[in-house]
Amino acid sequence: MNVIETKIEGVVIIEPKLFHDGRGYFFESYSRRDFDERVQTVAFCQDNESKSGYGVLRGLHFQRPPYAQSKLVRVIRGAVLDVAVDIRKGSPTYGQWVGCEMTEDNHRQFFIPRGFAHGFSVLSETAVFLYKCDNFYHPEAEGALAFDDPQLAIDWQIPADKIVLSEKDKHHPLLKELDSPFVYGKCYD
Repeated sequence: MNVIETKIEGVVIIEPKLFHDGRGYFFESYSRRDFDERVQTVAFCQDNESKSGYGVLRGLHFQRPPYAQSKLVRVIRGAVLDVAVDIRKGSPTYGQWVGCEMTEDNHRQFFIPRGFAHGFSVLSETAVFLYKCDNFYHPEAEGALAFDDPQLAIDWQIPADKIVLSEKDKHHPLLKELDSPFVYGKCYD
């Protein structure tokens, strides 16, 4: 696998090594050994899958400690723009975001460590999105940021009138209103 660093330390793009032949292709989508050696040691415990149509925007979500989550995400059908926003107080990249376009053809994966808000927009007619999490879902620990926060200025690559949100995702706070539960340099194991 090829690990690509982003402008935010700890958030990485992973490109698997594909093996092609007359039957199609094969690749290891996840190897704990390689991930631990090349990215960081993470004990994933839950896999999730979602299917969404064009314009669906999910996010920007996180779980508060002690239920914080790291996520390893990928697309198996379609195309999405995936985004991670640094919400760790005291971080040199606090409030900055990095995005990764993932498609069924590029097979990229995106790793988002604990201390980040996460969201994605669907750029294709439909998309099937998979993510591994290192902590179980706890609804009482849900946190979120407004997807359209002008301070973040995220280009979701979808016209504003085509964005489809859940009712809940229409009412999240701006970054300046967030009392982030994360502190840069603190471990949330």
